[in-house]
Amino acid sequence: MATQIFVNLPVESLEKSIAFFTELGYTFNPQFTDEKATCMVISDTIYIMLLTVPFFKTFTTKEIVDAHKAVECSICLSADSKEAVDAIVEKAKAAGATIPNPASDYGWMYQHSFADLDGHHWEHVWMDPNGMPQKQVQGLSPVATSITAAQLGC
Repeated sequence: MATQIFVNLPVESLEKSIAFFTELGYTFNPQFTDEKATCMVISDTIYIMLLTVPFFKTFTTKEIVDAHKAVECSICLSADSKEAVDAIVEKAKAAGATIPNPASDYGWMYQHSFADLDGHHWEHVWMDPNGMPQKQVQGLSPVATSITAAQLGC
């Protein structure tokens, strides 16, 4: 079985977060959804657990980061094309996200980001590792240069 990833994020309003991510085209697993949390499905191996702040606090004694003021992590998801990157960011903006920076286009890689309703940072990226400039390839370790486009999901 492939390793699965579950990213846990605190949210102020579970209802508003579900509505926001539904606008972006994501679905939720009702088996793991109640008034305290929901399981957003990214793929068959990637899930985002949106937890109300009080429920999230039951898993840690540390202070929870205010993602509107500080970045606790950057969630980066791949896309099939530059147009797909722009489409998801536009959907996010229409649903109430903020766009902290313009898109970055490096030719072989294109990325754009948004902050969701709770300030969590989401990156969407398209890349063609075969198009990476040779100068950058030469500066990478032998392990990094052996990664194929298929391994990167491109």
